[in-house]
Amino acid sequence: MTSPLPSEETLPQPVLNPPASVAVFLVATIAPGGESAVREVLGSLAGLVRSVGFPSPDGGLGCVAGVGYRAWGRLFDGPRPAELHPFRELAGPRHHAPSTPGDLFLHIRAARTDLCFALAAELVRRLRGAVTVRDETQAFSYFDSRNLLGFVDGTENPVGPAAADAALVGAEDPGFRGGSYALVQKYLHDVDAWDALAVEAQEKVIGRTKLTNLELDAPGSHKDVNTVLGPDGAEQKILRSAMPFGRPGHGEFGTYFVAYARTPAIPETMLRKMFLGGPGSGPDPLLDYSRAVTGSLFFIPPADFLEALPGG
Repeated sequence: MTSPLPSEETLPQPVLNPPASVAVFLVATIAPGGESAVREVLGSLAGLVRSVGFPSPDGGLGCVAGVGYRAWGRLFDGPRPAELHPFRELAGPRHHAPSTPGDLFLHIRAARTDLCFALAAELVRRLRGAVTVRDETQAFSYFDSRNLLGFVDGTENPVGPAAADAALVGAEDPGFRGGSYALVQKYLHDVDAWDALAVEAQEKVIGRTKLTNLELDAPGSHKDVNTVLGPDGAEQKILRSAMPFGRPGHGEFGTYFVAYARTPAIPETMLRKMFLGGPGSGPDPLLDYSRAVTGSLFFIPPADFLEALPGG
């Protein structure tokens, strides 16, 4: 692949920012006639983030916005990103990855809950009547980067130039250089069944030790199934942005999963292996304890695209 690092004229949205302590994820569909309001919000998003975050410079407030396939032509003139398409449902003999409605994706993150809340509230206010919020999830960091199953998450994330190489579109789609694809899923965990397993059995499912996060030789494990190799035998990378969420009083414990990728083909290959299995490998054993309840694909335009939106 040619280098995806954005040119001097192209500025990505804050896809590459490090994980934050708090996040709010919003997925919405656009109502008929709501296109103008959505365009106005997208075009003013950077300024709105600066305004809300200005009194708290150490708060690290940021927001990534994405648009789904069905909404793209309603919002913008001109071509779509080359690989943007609806999320592809996967139905295996045991596990199901549903495709759920989603025209607009907002990933808000900060070091403080109040900043995320304030920005989410203002965005929803400005979009009132123009969209229907299909999912709103407030997520948080948990202990030392662990998920609610007790294991460290995001260990294999690339950093530095390798993160840009994995997450940002390059010269292969020059009109959208510096953008990214976001594959979004929400998973609910059966923590009672999971906690009934011995730690050694949990480690065999994940493919890592629970306490020290060391990689195990565990064929067919979650780690093994989620490894995708390219034609040259090198591992294909994505930038994971998974965060825990939950409502203990409602028995809800989950992971909100976002894969930022230069091409959606890589996370989609991972999902096919996870849900359908493949040669010499069954479905992901973690899915016996973790159920996907949403699934959407979005394109994250470069920041300068949002600042000068094409006609719609």
